[in-house]
Amino acid sequence: MPLRLSSLFLRTLREDPVDADVASHRLLVRAGYIRRAAPGIYTWLPLGLNVLRKVESVVREEMDAIGAQEVHFPALLPREPYETTNRWTEYGENLFRLQDRKGADYLLAPTHEEMFTLVVKDMYSSYKDLPAMLYQIQTKYRDEARPRAGLLRGREFIMKDSYSFDVDDTGLDESYAKHRAAYVRIFERLGLPVVAVSAQSGAMGGSQSEEFMHPTPIGEDTFVRSAGGYAANVEAVTTVPPEAISYDAAPAAQVNRTPDSPTIETLVQRSNELHPRESGEWTAADTLKNVVLSVILPDGEKQLVAVGIPGDRDIDIKRVEAGIGEALGVGGELDVEPASDEQLRARPEIVKGYLGPGMTRDDALLGAKSQSEIPYFVDPRVVPGTSWITGANVSEMHVYGLVAERDFTWDATLEACSVRAGDQAPDGSGELEIARGVEMGHVFQLGRKYAEALGLKVLDQNGKLVTVTMGSYGVGVTRALAAVAEYYHDDKGLIWPRNLAPADVHVVATGKGAEVLEAAEEIVKEIEDAGLSVIFDDRPKTSPGVKFGDAELLGVPTVLVIGRGLKDGLLEVRDRRSGDSRDIARDRVVQELQSEISNSVQPESAEAR
Repeated sequence: MPLRLSSLFLRTLREDPVDADVASHRLLVRAGYIRRAAPGIYTWLPLGLNVLRKVESVVREEMDAIGAQEVHFPALLPREPYETTNRWTEYGENLFRLQDRKGADYLLAPTHEEMFTLVVKDMYSSYKDLPAMLYQIQTKYRDEARPRAGLLRGREFIMKDSYSFDVDDTGLDESYAKHRAAYVRIFERLGLPVVAVSAQSGAMGGSQSEEFMHPTPIGEDTFVRSAGGYAANVEAVTTVPPEAISYDAAPAAQVNRTPDSPTIETLVQRSNELHPRESGEWTAADTLKNVVLSVILPDGEKQLVAVGIPGDRDIDIKRVEAGIGEALGVGGELDVEPASDEQLRARPEIVKGYLGPGMTRDDALLGAKSQSEIPYFVDPRVVPGTSWITGANVSEMHVYGLVAERDFTWDATLEACSVRAGDQAPDGSGELEIARGVEMGHVFQLGRKYAEALGLKVLDQNGKLVTVTMGSYGVGVTRALAAVAEYYHDDKGLIWPRNLAPADVHVVATGKGAEVLEAAEEIVKEIEDAGLSVIFDDRPKTSPGVKFGDAELLGVPTVLVIGRGLKDGLLEVRDRRSGDSRDIARDRVVQELQSEISNSVQPESAEAR
């Protein structure tokens, strides 16, 4: 049956919704695909569900093709498995928590590693049962502090998550490769260009990790790439450190007065005014900036840490969050924020604007074994023998010629600085360029983290119990739909790729006479009998202008106009992407449409156009 606009549960809007900040959000709401229910939560309407099911179908077909089997877990889960893996705490405020009437704790699942692990543990006990690959397409929940961009960053969203279970790491490599290849095919079929980038595993844990990043100016993630083929999320970029320098002949450090110089800019200015050097002017790169941060530990407590970075660089909080858990020895990704004024006032030894690691190793102020016991980490560019201007821990005083390793030490190096265009790729493939993107998928080699925590073991060929090794692989289904809408649109509305469009043909009947609608009914039946799906604008009292506007907004690739030319045996076919139109004979409508559809190619993006 055709989708008749006279009866379809649909209301298009002429104006943009006030809370929409990206094109996909504006157009999906205006075209009647979704409606806002609450911040970051959306109701799916008939046309939206139609497209969503097609996206799901692409994902299912590719997962089935690699031998994965579909299951379905509840979204409401008990606390205990997540307590066992410590993710009840690690997820922090992003987790939706609730209690039943008996006071038992539950959560709305953001991911399902624990449940997949437990169901395999419940059913499998031998290496003969493995390998196994299971997946689901399920609603997930995350208590985003600031949901944005419609479906791209919501609090409720649909994901495909799959998990592989193997006896050994060789098997895990094979499962990982199968999923990676399936993801390449999924995004090709969705018409979304993606870049596979090295990534951090974050709260998921595990070793090898890659994100499939869709480049777009509205992306909230930053990634880098080089002309030589390197690509990584900025959180996963490793710095190429300079060589260590011999400091045997380095002059002793000295403290100099530097009035009114609490910032790097003022410090450089005062240094050149009051303490010039013969080899050239001081720059921000000669300074060591010590930044105090507050780390939220898994138990909710806050701990101060200090990070020393070259003064010409800025702190990247996300990069700090990705590595600080390991640096502190507690594991996992932790939330980090700048230390508050209240926290700094509670530590009078921290002289704001003049903080340094200490004049000598014996009077170190920073470091886990120092007098303050504030852990001290440095950027990888701070290598033995490098000489710095840094705070003397006294107001309006700085140390000049403080040499790394000779005069001060640190607890660990930490990737903490923002990555800049022109930095060298760690694999030697050239300079990095910066790009924005949206994460479409993520593949992890989880290893044995969850299997060990939950006791997933099987008997191997020798009858010995071994821990199963796992992989985890996610695709954002609703996010993919939004990304397609963002990529394929123009200023008039959506332009769906043909395989995702809510119908093959959008039929518009224009004209006031009953004969036009009657002819349109016959033509629509012929089209549907030929196996093509139809949206039929049969509204009798709606103007042609409104009908054409709605056709452009809804975004079906082929529009068939039945109107003035009918008396001459002609119909009009419009290409939604190009705007081109041509006349076809009434008696060849089915053949012409079939040819149009079979010969069509994926539409260009608005950016490409």
